[in-house]
Amino acid sequence: MNLNRYRIGADAKLKLKAFDPADTNGIEDKKQIEDEQRELLGRLEEQQERLFASRTHGVLIVFQGMDCSGKDGVIKKVFRGIDPGGFRAYSFKKPTDEEAQHDFLWRTHRSVPARGCMTAFNRSYYEEALITRVHGSIDDKEARRRLKAIRHFEEMLESQQIRVLKFFLHISPEFQLEKIRDRMENPEKWWKFDPNDLEERKHWKEYQSAYEDAIRRTATDASPWHVVPSDNRWFRNYVVLRTLVEELEKLELSYPQPHEEVASRMDELRDGIDPGPA
Repeated sequence: MNLNRYRIGADAKLKLKAFDPADTNGIEDKKQIEDEQRELLGRLEEQQERLFASRTHGVLIVFQGMDCSGKDGVIKKVFRGIDPGGFRAYSFKKPTDEEAQHDFLWRTHRSVPARGCMTAFNRSYYEEALITRVHGSIDDKEARRRLKAIRHFEEMLESQQIRVLKFFLHISPEFQLEKIRDRMENPEKWWKFDPNDLEERKHWKEYQSAYEDAIRRTATDASPWHVVPSDNRWFRNYVVLRTLVEELEKLELSYPQPHEEVASRMDELRDGIDPGPA
């Protein structure tokens, strides 16, 4: 399957209506990709180990989407087998009083992964040009100014070997309503239900327009967006996992060679010299 159909690069003429949220690219069900999924998870584990060992790059994975698009779920499913020592998931909530006193990217920069590490953002700095714009706390001019700053910020990260991978989890309003109802009716999911989700649904069209503008203005060939059909959870997970693996493999990560002292000790052991007790 060619994932380029979901990739939004520089100067793309994006219209979200052109993407079917229920698309599965001809794959009938998740059983068809179970073997490939296991293989991809193994490749992801290997790439993360190479990333951690080499310390030449960091990887920032940004997940954006409407309520119920599955940002928590995709992080849980895709990254379940990797070493937690080199991975962190960060959820963006309403800014604290201290954060609100700084520029809108201040709290983001503190959470960017170091080289050797991967970080997934559940929502992100993009909220400062999305929800703020939809609810009128900033105007269109300020939103465009922030998106320009975001683009420059991501270019700076890329120049410092921090790979930025961005996913928009695309769902239909019908699918979202189904999930909200499920949360309301299932006692085990009551904790997920937020009445504010119903209020936010009233702004669906405004959000779609804000997302289109944000994606168009910040998609570059070095840091593209990926519009992921997400009405089918299993297909959403598959597209994200495969995209992530393919992008990591493009980095051509390798294990580092031992430095001189370590190499010398290795030679001693090969020669039968025991460094232990006399």
